[in-house]
Amino acid sequence: MNPLRLVRARPARAFTVTVDGRTTEALPGRTVAAALWAAGITAWRTTRNTDRPRGVFCGIGVCFDCLVTVNDRPNQRACLVPVHPGDVIRTQEGTGHED
Repeated sequence: MNPLRLVRARPARAFTVTVDGRTTEALPGRTVAAALWAAGITAWRTTRNTDRPRGVFCGIGVCFDCLVTVNDRPNQRACLVPVHPGDVIRTQEGTGHED
């Protein structure tokens, strides 16, 4: 069952963001991580040395596993950054900077 329907939530209208060149919808009030999860995207960064996939681990901004590039700003913690209409979100490899 949809949890929004279960609690009779009425969120504001969804808006569009871009994730790695594809558009997806996000709800207001969600973080980037929540928007990615809702879109079925569970990994959005790879580690610096071993290219292992990472996504949300702690969910409270302590671990830095959920780093993404948002609007050309690398190393944003997806679990802390609110998603906004028109955001451009990119998965991140390693440090997020071109080496």
